[in-house]
This record gives sequence, C-alpha cells and structure tokens, in this order.
Amino acid sequence: MPNDDDELLVSLARLAGEHALPLFLLLLGGVLTASWAAWWTLQHHAVPRLRSRLPPGLFMALPIAGGFALIVAGASVFAELAEELGTGDEMARADQALTDALRRSVPAAAIHVFAVLTRLGDTATLVVLCVLVATVLLVRGRPWLALGWVCAVGGNGLLNQTLKHVFARARPVHDDGLVLADGFSFPSGHSSGAVVTYTMLAYLALRLLSPRWHLPAVLGAVALAVTVGASRIFLRVHFASDVVAGFASGTAWLTVCIAAIEGVRWRLQPARSV
Repeated sequence: MPNDDDELLVSLARLAGEHALPLFLLLLGGVLTASWAAWWTLQHHAVPRLRSRLPPGLFMALPIAGGFALIVAGASVFAELAEELGTGDEMARADQALTDALRRSVPAAAIHVFAVLTRLGDTATLVVLCVLVATVLLVRGRPWLALGWVCAVGGNGLLNQTLKHVFARARPVHDDGLVLADGFSFPSGHSSGAVVTYTMLAYLALRLLSPRWHLPAVLGAVALAVTVGASRIFLRVHFASDVVAGFASGTAWLTVCIAAIEGVRWRLQPARSV
C-alpha cells in the first residue's frame, strides 16, 4: 500500500508535469549558470599552472579526484535508479504521473519544437557526426584523438543497448505520432548519447581550438545535452527516470573515456602530439 512519502512523490511529479515548460527553462538556465561558475572557478584557480599556489602533486591530483568523483556520482545515480526500478513501484507511479500531466498540459507547438530538437540525439545524427569528426581528426594528424572519439561515441552506444536489454523496461505510451520509438526504455540512449557526443566535442574544442571558443563550446554542449534529454520526456517516448539514468551512465562513460585519452596523452608526450 502506498505510504505518504510515495503519494508526495507522485503529487510532486504531477505538479512538475503541469508546469513543465517553465521548469525546463529554469533547469536549463540553472545548469548553464552552474557550468559557467565551474568554468570560472577552474580558470582562476586550477588552469593557470605557473601561477598556481598549490604544490605540483596536489595540483595534478585535483583533476584525477574530480574525474573519480564524476564516475562515482554517475554510477551511484544509475545504480539507485536501477534498484528502484527493480524493487518497487514508487518511481514507476511518479514517472507515469509526470507523463500523464505532460500529455494534458504541454501545448502542441512546444511538442513540435521538441520533436525537431530530439533529432540531435538520433542514432543516425550521432553516427554521421562521429564519422565526420573522426575523419577531420585523422586528416589533421590526430589518430589517437580520433580513436578516443570513436571509442567514446561508439562504446556508449554499445553500453546503452546492453543496459536496455538488462533492464527491459517498456516505454510509455506515445500516441501523438510526431516521434515514434521502439525497443526498451531504460536508460535513454538519446540522453547518454547527447552527453557523451556533445561533451566530447567540447573536449576536442578545448584541445584544438583557440581559447575564445572554449567557454561557448562547453555551454553549448551542456545546453544540447539537457535539451535532448528533456525532449524525450516532453515527447513521452521516455520516462523521466530513463533520462536521468541516461545522463548518469553517459557521464560515467564519458569520464572514463576522457581519463583514458588524457592518460595516453601524458604517456606519449613529448614524443608526439596526441
């Protein structure tokens, strides 16, 4: 029998669905502001190595600790959602309440916009982008970066499909006909794919482009990932927990890939550029 906490969660989900568009804009603005603040902090306290007052060992330990924290956080969120999916119906009831509220409250014009934006996370889009970027990196003489890029994007796709078949969660009913999706629902492949692909693009921008493009690349990656993930909820092809799990698994995989690329880079320097 549902308890008071369960009913509160369902009520909050229903309320969020009834005010979904302003909440999405508020979330997007908050995430972009937090990303800008994190960028400013890193630029003023971590990046300028020659001016840093930290001991060299501690300075090198900071990004390692940050990457480890991201892996733990992403894996923990995913594990918690997976456990809730398997042991109780509280999350399922909240997911359904949010989905039902979205069906009633979101105007058709907004749904059409999200139907366009969600294509940025389609498998076909990400495959074409993967091939194009890898080709450019190879032409520019960056084979290790090209390999890391392909492993990040392609590996995330394989990981997501594996997780989907492990949990085998059915999708919500989506009958507006704008976007149709089949297969299992948990975790969202569009969400994890957007996190990995567009954040990896931002990482490449940090490595290869002039500094004036760095912050726009980071903020653009964050905006794209959040928007693509949200589009799956608005279009009702995924439950909210699917999208959060996609963000979590994508973040963990992305962190592993960037850490591996940086490890190869430091191992091979100064013998060659990576």
